[in-house]
Amino acid sequence: MRVQLLSLTTVLVLSFIAEKCRQLVGEESSSRSKTERFTFVNCFDMSYGTIGCILKELVKIYLYYIRATHVHKVRNEATKEAVQENLSKGQTLEDAMKTGQQVGNAAAKRASLQAKHIMGLMVSSGWDFFETVYVGGTLAEAIIRSVGTLLGSYIGGIIGEGKTRWLGFLLGSQLGSWIGGRLGLMLYDVGNGLQFLLHLTKTNKSDGENNSLLLISS
Repeated sequence: MRVQLLSLTTVLVLSFIAEKCRQLVGEESSSRSKTERFTFVNCFDMSYGTIGCILKELVKIYLYYIRATHVHKVRNEATKEAVQENLSKGQTLEDAMKTGQQVGNAAAKRASLQAKHIMGLMVSSGWDFFETVYVGGTLAEAIIRSVGTLLGSYIGGIIGEGKTRWLGFLLGSQLGSWIGGRLGLMLYDVGNGLQFLLHLTKTNKSDGENNSLLLISS
């Protein structure tokens, strides 16, 4: 309970600081993907939006193909090993085949879930990167947001899966993805604000030194 309260307090403090930093640097220099969004309509702009949507679907199809191939290989190997083991124990070929198929199907199910875990994280993180760049965000903002989404999805999925298995993973990864992306944007805005303050401090110091030189020379 104490850890959860500390985490919530940290997020609220970070959110407050990030908002102040956005006000400090101005709307044009703050995170763009916080207010701008890539929508389904952008897929029909016949430009980068259309290309992005097509690439996203192609990547999903390719990942689905890899998953299907991997699952098929895992099923066959698990079935073969189970059949050989059962035959060595003296079972008939029919019983060994029946047991082997059950073992293979169970192994294939586990492999499919594991592949889905990896695929979801990759697609979610990659899409957030593209969306940020599309709406006019900087490369740094896109990287920080996508990394936040990746870590949030992973952590949220693990926590959720430990509570209610696959449904928990689905809900946890979705919530973690959103929270991770938001935290990434907050960190980006805080970094922007600190950089702005550092630049302002250097400028004021330089102006002060120039004024001192002018007074001495006069």
